[in-house]
Amino acid sequence: MSLKNLSLSLVLVLVLALVVGCAKAPQEAVDAANAALTAAKDAGADRYLANEYNAAQDSLNAAMAEIENQNSKFALTRNYNRAKELLAAATTLANAANEKVAAKRDEVKAEVEKIMVDLQTALADANKLMKKAPRGKEGREALAAMKAELDGVTASTNEVTTLITNGDFLSAKDKLNAGLAKVNSIIEELKQAIAKRYGN
Repeated sequence: MSLKNLSLSLVLVLVLALVVGCAKAPQEAVDAANAALTAAKDAGADRYLANEYNAAQDSLNAAMAEIENQNSKFALTRNYNRAKELLAAATTLANAANEKVAAKRDEVKAEVEKIMVDLQTALADANKLMKKAPRGKEGREALAAMKAELDGVTASTNEVTTLITNGDFLSAKDKLNAGLAKVNSIIEELKQAIAKRYGN
């Protein structure tokens, strides 16, 4: 082979290497991961399965950082394999969260229904104890404050009903738990006041 032909062959090899070796950013995988995360968020996975959703988001963020890192390199040295792995993981995690979110929502809904029953029972118990509580001057003031708090909790159950109707079971659960904690605290105060007054 002549020197001229050898030089031409080397040039062709280099051109071929440039064409083949220039790895491209995995845009389709990026789009797939973004679509999976959007679908999961629309289904409520970011709230009901926050750990799984956040893991998917973290994987996507890491993939995008890796893509940026590779983009900054010389074309022939770019390698998007790690980014592709991270994108695949993000898509898998997001899809898994999307598939599980309905069951998780139903689980929280059942918890809400149970807490609602517990709250109604606690309110009834508190109102019974209110009738037994001592009614001195200080007692009347304390009872008036407690009644106002109990009325506030009772009123908040209407807001809870609206939240449940709108399918926002997590907010409903938080509000019910806060109300139940307040009522239970009042019940303990009443029991202590009654025991102190009547010695039982």
